[in-house]
Amino acid sequence: MIRYPLLLVVVSLGCSTPALAQRDWNAPFPAHQVIDNIYFVGTQQLGSFLVTTPEGHILINSDFESTVPSIRSSIEDLGFSFADIKIILGSHAHGDHMEADALVQELTGAEVMVMRQDVERLRRLRPGGKEHPIDRLLDDGDEVTLGGTTLVAHRTAGHTQGCTSWALEVEESGQTYLALIVGSFGVNPGYVLVDNPDYPEIADDYRATFAKARSLPVDVFLGSHGFWYDMERKLERALTQGAGQQNPFIDREGYRAHIDLQEQRFQEMLREQQVVR
Repeated sequence: MIRYPLLLVVVSLGCSTPALAQRDWNAPFPAHQVIDNIYFVGTQQLGSFLVTTPEGHILINSDFESTVPSIRSSIEDLGFSFADIKIILGSHAHGDHMEADALVQELTGAEVMVMRQDVERLRRLRPGGKEHPIDRLLDDGDEVTLGGTTLVAHRTAGHTQGCTSWALEVEESGQTYLALIVGSFGVNPGYVLVDNPDYPEIADDYRATFAKARSLPVDVFLGSHGFWYDMERKLERALTQGAGQQNPFIDREGYRAHIDLQEQRFQEMLREQQVVR
């Protein structure tokens, strides 16, 4: 049974995903239960997730500082306490996903854990002059456990050196599924894939990431931006489908299609840059 605040759902139905270029980062979107103890608490553009446990909660992606009031409201709308966040994790060292780590730590006392290769870039995120807190450095394959729930940090580098996709097992209707919150497999416009002095191994990292992504038997596909996994349509289906039907967020085919799309874009951009050089 998907859990969501009724008022927010009524507001959301029928809305369509805005063009990414508009980037209304804080446009509201209904908080909702995705599956088991994973809840969406982000905005229409930004994917933030609360993983709940009996010993407190894990927040994945604090987003911008300006997004924090919305995240807090979403958590409280679902019946949880913002103050019960014990661990803050992130997808990658860009401001739209991890800028507010220091603020959320200040408000909750939670520990901040980050992938080692993203530390240098995170140090540059200084909203209001705040230093980026780091309580634990992570390496590929490290586990983060709280209240009986374990998340595995998969380094899926390329988008940033320490880009991280978070995996955890969830249960529904007596079945166990592997959920993956994708950090990013994408290549942004302007990325330098050939002879990049700041990130010489970027192309090799992307190749390794696509190979790793394909090796993971992912059932529940989520990500740092909702449009990657067709969040709006899946939530609408969840709200309108009949009892006994499969949770729409269980989407193995959508996960594989997303990898194919991002790898194709990477290969196209790489070929273009190789020709120029």
